[in-house]
Amino acid sequence: MTDHVVVERRGAVQIIRMNRPDKKNALTSAMYAAMSAALKQGDADSSVRAHVFLGVPGAFSAGNDIADFITMATGGQGGGEVWDFLICLATAQKPMVSGVDGIAVGIGTTLNLHCDLTFATPRTVFRTPFVDLGLVPEAGSSLIAPQILGRQAAFALLALGEGFSAERAKAAGLIHEVVEEAELENATLAAAETIAAKPPQAMKIARDLMRGPTDALVARIRQEADHFRERLTSDEARAALMAFMSRKKA
Repeated sequence: MTDHVVVERRGAVQIIRMNRPDKKNALTSAMYAAMSAALKQGDADSSVRAHVFLGVPGAFSAGNDIADFITMATGGQGGGEVWDFLICLATAQKPMVSGVDGIAVGIGTTLNLHCDLTFATPRTVFRTPFVDLGLVPEAGSSLIAPQILGRQAAFALLALGEGFSAERAKAAGLIHEVVEEAELENATLAAAETIAAKPPQAMKIARDLMRGPTDALVARIRQEADHFRERLTSDEARAALMAFMSRKKA
């Protein structure tokens, strides 16, 4: 489907690696579709007991590919793969672990809100500039972030667009641990392997109890998506996106 997502197996752990280093792992529709397919296939495979998300050195993800946003903002079609992936994240049946290094923008931050454990390096910065682009939070982050961070820290992250360092993210409960760059992948995979070695049914029940019903989360993702699509065609968002692209070309 795309070479920009590499899916591997390490024993009972499925690794989903975003691999578009030249664009800092900015996500395309094909990448979203590939990750959705991997989550669904892994959930359906009884030999898979945990999912792992990884990026490339220095870039977990720079967020959605802005060119895709501009296509949608100027009347083009698309976006379905994004919302499908977000629903897959919210409804994944098996534990998810992420290892984040460097850039973690937009979905590069909100993806981790769905993970059961997240490891990040000291140089990682989590940032969600949705409002700066005339858009709104996505991935159910408007529901999950206040639950995890408290309302004011969530507002700082999602509305003000403040960057959260790895240490600040750990202190706020956004991530599990800060590890050095050279140890990130090993630490992330070791945690996933520990999860995979546990009795699977007991692990599922424990995880489901902690996560709670997903109905409200899925409903919020759909509500955010409605606003997001509307905002993409607004004059405010178009101007912000075009200004962003102009700055990148300058």
